[in-house]
Amino acid sequence: MYEFIKGNVEFVGPEYIVIENNGIGYQISTPNPFIFAGKMGNIVTVYTYHYVREDVMALYGFETREEKRLFTKLLNVSGIGPKGALAILASGEVQQVVTAVENEDESFLVKFPGVGKKTARQMILDLKGKLQDIVPDYFPNLFNADTFSEQAQSSSHDFDEAILALKALGYSEKEIKKISPELKKEQLSTDQYIKKALQRLLK
Repeated sequence: MYEFIKGNVEFVGPEYIVIENNGIGYQISTPNPFIFAGKMGNIVTVYTYHYVREDVMALYGFETREEKRLFTKLLNVSGIGPKGALAILASGEVQQVVTAVENEDESFLVKFPGVGKKTARQMILDLKGKLQDIVPDYFPNLFNADTFSEQAQSSSHDFDEAILALKALGYSEKEIKKISPELKKEQLSTDQYIKKALQRLLK
């Protein structure tokens, strides 16, 4: 229904962003909302997927059409809903996801929230051989650290926001606590905290 929405970034939170266009604020869930934190008040283009079910209607947004296309392919896998697909995209390791599918590496795929062995096998069955068209054109760095100032003014606040975002993606308190001490040693932006956290959670 909506190919994309172009407008001002009015709000960035752990689960979604708000894009204002012609006086209307669109609530859009994204893989990592804090990618847009450095663009507050600026005009951006967000490629959207309108998700409609009997009990829910929501907008999901992405920086590129390729990312949106991968999201839709993940939704076609039995056992993966929008939240699970967002968590996979948020990892920033999409190339590894494609490689894992092609190599039938279930042990890597089950590291994502909500992906058990049955779902991992289904991902391989449904997607193997169908993702190569995305890889060559996609995966510029999903987490572009240059977007943000390297001098984080409030590291503690950024860390707390990152933890909320990880919880929104489906990671448990136990998983987050395991990596928190190492993360706290560094002074990073929210987006950079999320990137490092996801890299460690997927090891």
